[in-house]
Amino acid sequence: MRFIKMQGAGNDYVYVDCISQPPPANAAKLSQTISDRHFGVGADGLILICPSERADVRMRMYNADGSESEMCGNGIRCVAKFAYDHGLSTNNPLRIETGRGILTLQLEIRLKKVERVTVDMGEPILQADLIPTTLTGPSVVDHAVPVEPWFAGCGLDPRMTCVSMGNPHAVFYCRDVAKVPLETVGPKIEHAALFPRRVNVHFVQIKSPDEVTMRTWERGSGITLACGTGACAVAVAGVLTGRTGRQITAHLPGGDLHLHWSEEDNHVHMSGPAVEVFAGEWPDNRG
Repeated sequence: MRFIKMQGAGNDYVYVDCISQPPPANAAKLSQTISDRHFGVGADGLILICPSERADVRMRMYNADGSESEMCGNGIRCVAKFAYDHGLSTNNPLRIETGRGILTLQLEIRLKKVERVTVDMGEPILQADLIPTTLTGPSVVDHAVPVEPWFAGCGLDPRMTCVSMGNPHAVFYCRDVAKVPLETVGPKIEHAALFPRRVNVHFVQIKSPDEVTMRTWERGSGITLACGTGACAVAVAGVLTGRTGRQITAHLPGGDLHLHWSEEDNHVHMSGPAVEVFAGEWPDNRG
């Protein structure tokens, strides 16, 4: 099975073209095996590029634990680069079918290769039951949560804002994201009973109204260098809580993403890099 390793702001996935070759027999199992950073290729998960009757291509995304997710903001930028650079589509803008619906991507081309991509991520979902969370109310904005001893030293603001970008996110603010014990608190919040489909967790440090630093625990993958849908959720949460403006730069461990929550159409637009790392061949497609 041929594959290409790609990354967007350090959020790395193994990409498989299921248009020119058969899809994996067991994608969930393959994702677990191929994502292993010691015994596999090493990645945050597996992304399949499939035919679509409604768009240029279809994207299916699996986390490192084998669970399937609706969307990946960094991953979809790389799908666009793969599709254009490898001749699956010459369209620009490009349309990609996802578990969130069909998204439109504007490609920045340099020397006939995609270098950067802007994604129209659509409207954020703010209704509590659609995120989903069991918390009551029309939305979850600055919702007070119990302060646990794990947060000592990071200056946590004990309020949580929840946003869905097709997948669920919980956003917290603190004085120093470097001091958040992410490996401890991340899995506890991900699996909290408040979130029936689990949740992606983000801790954010405000630099200015148009600049933040964030760290992420991704549902099904753990600590990652970046999360595109998470950065979109952070942009929305910043506006909802009055902490940031509608256009921000988010600094993530793997690089920067630029976000704009438009007042005109209520859509979130995300811009960032898409990079091909290397190509290879996996022994089979079963995992």
